[in-house]
Amino acid sequence: MVTNFFLGANSSAGFRSLYQEFIDPERNFDILVLKGGPGVGKSSFMKYIGSRAEEAGEDVEYIWCSGDPDSLDAVRLPRVGVIAVDGTSPHVVEPQYPAAVDRYVNLGQFYCVEDCKQRREDLIRHTADYKTAYVRAYRALQAAGEVEDTLRDVLTVGCDREKLSRRTAGIIAREIGRQGSGAGKTDRRYLGGPTHKGLVWRFDTVDTMAGRVYELLDSGGIGHHLMAAVQGAAEKRNYDTILCMDPDRPERIQHLILPELSLAFVTSGPGMEYPGTPYRRIHLDALLDQKRCRQNKARCRFYRRMHGLLLEEGMEGLRAAKASHDRLEAVYNDTVDFGGVYAMAEREWNRIERWL
Repeated sequence: MVTNFFLGANSSAGFRSLYQEFIDPERNFDILVLKGGPGVGKSSFMKYIGSRAEEAGEDVEYIWCSGDPDSLDAVRLPRVGVIAVDGTSPHVVEPQYPAAVDRYVNLGQFYCVEDCKQRREDLIRHTADYKTAYVRAYRALQAAGEVEDTLRDVLTVGCDREKLSRRTAGIIAREIGRQGSGAGKTDRRYLGGPTHKGLVWRFDTVDTMAGRVYELLDSGGIGHHLMAAVQGAAEKRNYDTILCMDPDRPERIQHLILPELSLAFVTSGPGMEYPGTPYRRIHLDALLDQKRCRQNKARCRFYRRMHGLLLEEGMEGLRAAKASHDRLEAVYNDTVDFGGVYAMAEREWNRIERWL
């Protein structure tokens, strides 16, 4: 099984990271911490490991970059507890038990230092440009998040919490009645968010892991309460769960996956539409105070429009950052011995293969 998630997210509070819990050395056997700057081949190294593992029939979890959702930040082989992860900023990773569990893989050795020195001014300029673009992006995303918070405050006043609790209890009784075979382990991920390519959501992973998907139509953000209760009940019955958090509100669950039950709950709405055919569709917006929603219709329309404009401005900043980063990587690429990078990837794969 191949799954795709994010561990970082572009949010109203800047860059959000779940990397430290992902690389927990108590739960993994071998962690390769890749070091080296832009364009040195870290993503290519990880794609090589992932493709070889797929060929060997292993389950593979790919972790994609929130700055560039076509570039890898990590790859994990869950059965054997092997991870290769980009250990550089903004998600700095350092070994905690060197060699015993985690270790450096220095790809920076494949730069030609003399060539980099000759392109020094270009490299400094492109680095400054993409950092400036991220500042612009995060300012706009912060403003968008504040507007969305205001919108949700307006929508959820008078929400029928009692009916939500009854509906949640019915789902738990129907779906999580027996005891699971896991350890009640919880993993946290992001399923997507704003990127230079627009809003990207990896609902393909949901469909890979769950044959039954509850689609929650939820513009007020009340689905978190339903999913938190389901997750709590599942944990008590020893089911492992994957919580996909809301990048703007990291304490809130945006999507929930229970792999052993082949069951998932996804929030669906404008900009985050679930594209599949749901097992059941729950209209949580029907639990909002309809009279109040009608009274505030014009205000809510204004907030949605402002949120959309600010979100688009934030993603335009991300596009500017990606363009500058591409120019930076193009310069560095010309200085890299990619033959050496792939030879090292092959050596590491030969080591990993012995543990399969």
